[in-house]
Amino acid sequence: MTGAEGPSLARADGRLPLRWPWPVKAALAVAGAIVALLLRFALDGVLPPGFPFLTFFPIVVGIAFLLGSRFGLLAALLGGLLSWYFFIQPVRTFSLSPGSLLALAFYVFSCGVPILFIDLLQQSNASLRAERETSARLAETRELLFRELQHRISNNLQMVAALLTIQRRQVADPGAKAALDEASQRLVTVGRISRQLYDPSGAGRELAPFLDEIIRDILGSSGRSGIEHRVSGGIDSPLSPDAAIPVALVVAESIANAVEHGFEGRDSGQLHIRIAPSARDRLSIEIEDDGNGLPDGFSLDGSNSLGLRIATMLAGQLGGRFSLGSATGSGGTIARLDLPMAA
Repeated sequence: MTGAEGPSLARADGRLPLRWPWPVKAALAVAGAIVALLLRFALDGVLPPGFPFLTFFPIVVGIAFLLGSRFGLLAALLGGLLSWYFFIQPVRTFSLSPGSLLALAFYVFSCGVPILFIDLLQQSNASLRAERETSARLAETRELLFRELQHRISNNLQMVAALLTIQRRQVADPGAKAALDEASQRLVTVGRISRQLYDPSGAGRELAPFLDEIIRDILGSSGRSGIEHRVSGGIDSPLSPDAAIPVALVVAESIANAVEHGFEGRDSGQLHIRIAPSARDRLSIEIEDDGNGLPDGFSLDGSNSLGLRIATMLAGQLGGRFSLGSATGSGGTIARLDLPMAA
């Protein structure tokens, strides 16, 4: 049995016995016994003596399987009486003799055992069906709770960001205002990343589409509609949930740095995000822009940018390295995150 056939047969068997009205089932059981009687009459001249129940066995088993054990018993009872009356000597009587008793006992055993097994099988299938329905409801409830939790987390982050924005209005120092702006923006970014991580099963996300969604959100919120981006490359294995937020934050800081400094004074620009294995068991994520480039004498270690320091710290937590340099092809800047593939 192939994998495709197995689930199909299981679903078909799970719908048995048929959920028809009992008068319809009773009428079908009676009709089945009559059909078996007619078939036995048709074969009477072909079969040798001693096979009074031959055509009744398959009819009884089929009715029990399709309509349920009670209606299988009904068909078996009618079939036994008809066989006894028409085909067990002396015919057309209900007289009892050692021979007729033995034949009837054989008939009861031959019909009763399959009906019993069919009843046990259908009871097990009914229990399994009920368990599957319960599991499906629990899974749906879990997913709803998970999504509600994620929504609440995102909403709470948005609320904290809004509180920081309100607090900014009470601060006169330009440096403090800038710090509150950056903190508020990062909270908004973390909230967006959390929304992209919706998966109740806890499975990882494919890196390329995940980063593409994050970058679209960041560029959309920046109000710089002229900046275009593309994501190329990828890896076969998904990004683990534990690594998704730090990787996304490093990419988000790189995008924010490009928008704020690389495209300063410009309404348009190009961003190219490349994902590729860089060495044995390592992964490289490059964010290249065609912006203004780095200032002369720039050093990442000597930079006082909080965003770049956060990116460097998060890369270190993943066992990787963050670097920032000049892009030779576009004349802009290239940010590179190199981290172990295990992350």
